[in-house]
Amino acid sequence: MRNSNSVASNQEDRFKELVSSTMNQAAIEAASSARKFSTIKANWTAFQNFYGLVQCTPDLTRQDCLSCLQESINLIPHNRMGARYLWPSCSSRFEVYPFYNETAIRTSPPPPPPPLLLSPSTSPVLSPPRTGKGGNSNVLAIAIGIAIAVSIIVAVQLLIAGYCFLAKKAKKTYDTAPAFDGDAIATIESLQLDYRTIQAATNDYSENNKIGQGGFGEVYKGTFFNGIEIAVKRLSKSSGQGDIEFKNEVAVVAKLQHRNLVRLLGFSLEREERILVYEYVPNRSLDHFLFDPAKQGLLDWTRRYNIIGGIARGILYLHQDSRLTIIHRDLKASNILLDADMSPKIADFGMARIFGMDQTHENTNRIVGTYGYMSPEYAMRGQFSMKSDVYSFGVLVLEIISGRKNNSFYETDDAHDLVTYAWRLWSNGRGLDLVDPVNVDNCQKSEVVRCIHIGLLCVQEDPVERPTFSTILVMLTSNTVTLPVPRKPGFFIQTRRSNQSKTSNSVPWSVDDESITDLYPR
Repeated sequence: MRNSNSVASNQEDRFKELVSSTMNQAAIEAASSARKFSTIKANWTAFQNFYGLVQCTPDLTRQDCLSCLQESINLIPHNRMGARYLWPSCSSRFEVYPFYNETAIRTSPPPPPPPLLLSPSTSPVLSPPRTGKGGNSNVLAIAIGIAIAVSIIVAVQLLIAGYCFLAKKAKKTYDTAPAFDGDAIATIESLQLDYRTIQAATNDYSENNKIGQGGFGEVYKGTFFNGIEIAVKRLSKSSGQGDIEFKNEVAVVAKLQHRNLVRLLGFSLEREERILVYEYVPNRSLDHFLFDPAKQGLLDWTRRYNIIGGIARGILYLHQDSRLTIIHRDLKASNILLDADMSPKIADFGMARIFGMDQTHENTNRIVGTYGYMSPEYAMRGQFSMKSDVYSFGVLVLEIISGRKNNSFYETDDAHDLVTYAWRLWSNGRGLDLVDPVNVDNCQKSEVVRCIHIGLLCVQEDPVERPTFSTILVMLTSNTVTLPVPRKPGFFIQTRRSNQSKTSNSVPWSVDDESITDLYPR
């Protein structure tokens, strides 16, 4: 049986060595103990421990138990963050979270009474019955003993049969069950950090350490005593994100491993505080560069093009390449962090939803996300799918190309929003007029035109006509692929002129850039 999470490729050798040495040490202890059972705990990372458990049936000799366990440990998968190997006479399991009760295991049970061993092929040897007063008592005692022995044999056989059945069922469940459920937070207890450690790392949430303000709270830079830099997301008690969203973000992000996704290091739920600890990404978020005239020049076209590709790869992983199928639902410039090399890392999974294996869309009465980035079918009907993220990505691409916020128009430039503005320029054969002036003379025009084309394909009104992220990546990386002609975008609004009285269907939206929660669809 295998855990759904794989070990990072650059850590496989070190993890394999940890599994082998630690589990074999536990096997030696189990084989030497009367209980034929042992658990072990070791350090894996600064924030994760390794937990192992081995056990033999008590009828095995020391040598047979050790041989059985060693062979199972050799066969157990070493490239997963957890695995179990079951045999009729022994079993081995390891995980990076505590899957057994450490307190209960420390308390050894009282030694069992000496077992009554009977060979199925032989009859019990009985002493001749005594004559006289005590004869009947002896006969009765022998009869009771035989009955107990037969009962024990039957019970053992039933237990073995039940164990095999449950083990087979458990294997099937382990392999096919969804990787996430309502109790997923329990599987990541090893990520829970001490509140005082986080408090000290941020200098008690000093204003000097504050690096951001999100829709759900503040973000601080911190440094652990061992020098590791962290970003601490401290959720405000009055924020829209409740316990469900908090647990959802922890459970989702803890299972994800991709270079274009921000990495969760730990969390804390102490003192009525809800805190998430992420890897520190030094260049803050994309919007700090993209929409600041003083910093826009730092994003030349090559960097912008790489950022577009990195975001696409990150969302493709969420939609298709991870074991979970995850819809982000709040993809926007402020949720894209930039590392030291200006490579993008997608953040903020509080709104994310996990789809079943064959699920294509879902309806909700609780609309969450950010207006301007929401697809029409989601904002108006509460229907979201992978194509909802595609729409948000299209808006984001147009923002990256132009250096302008989607909601910054306010009926200027003969348009209500960036999507409308880009569509009008494209329809009039002036697509390059969309390019940020700081890039217009230093860009690959063919790449820019192709990215505008892709952005407009992503924001089409009909979700079926929007490309998937696997197709988007092919479009971005191959010049030989012919792109279809984009159709009218969703939320496309014609400006009312004096000689026009008819406008296309539209829906009003907020110009606030904060995420929203509890808005109900029409």
